Amino acid sequence: MARGFRGIIPAMVTAFNGDGSIHWEANRALLEFVIQAGVHGVLVLGSIGEFAHLSLEERKRYAEFAVQTVGGRVPVLVGTASSGTREAIELTRHAKEIGADGVVIVSPYYWTLSEDNIYAHYAAVARQVDVPIVLYNFPNLTGNPLSPALVARLAKEFPNIVGIKDTVDSIGHVRELILEVKKVNPDFSVLVGFDDHLLNNLAMGGDGAMCGTPNFAPHLALGI
Repeated sequence: MARGFRGIIPAMVTAFNGDGSIHWEANRALLEFVIQAGVHGVLVLGSIGEFAHLSLEERKRYAEFAVQTVGGRVPVLVGTASSGTREAIELTRHAKEIGADGVVIVSPYYWTLSEDNIYAHYAAVARQVDVPIVLYNFPNLTGNPLSPALVARLAKEFPNIVGIKDTVDSIGHVRELILEVKKVNPDFSVLVGFDDHLLNNLAMGGDGAMCGTPNFAPHLALGI
């Protein structure tokens, strides 16, 4: 099984001009800032990267920009989530083609889905694109939680599903993930999305965080 991602991986904000267009130089400066601080990777086009408010072409262009700007200095993970499976596959395939090191995919949103539906969504992407995939659990926004049992099932069946970003305000949920999933794959990464769970996650055997604070204060998370 593939090894997951570890450490402090900022969930990058996307900077815009006043007219709503992407401010490329500001985004370049922000990426340089966190890399120089010593982060272990970057996640672009996640929730605070405003992926849901960008067009398909804007998302692809930003992903290309991020990979080129980082230039292999740290891993680049691209958010390729979509409420539709076909679009998620398209974005994930594009991320692989441009040289991204992995993708992060939040569970489908808007409609309430069964665990079998959610499994089918992730399974379809994992089968069609051989790239490291990090699941993204953010039930407060998606309405579709990823249970520890479902995550363990996906981790067991798909070697390219290598980790999870767990944005849940319950350290108990994080603990269950660590216990369930690492029995299946000890190298599976359990990363938290909320900054204040980082220390507890590490103490319980987790692997780090994909959080927002490192956009402006990376030394805090890196110090922990």
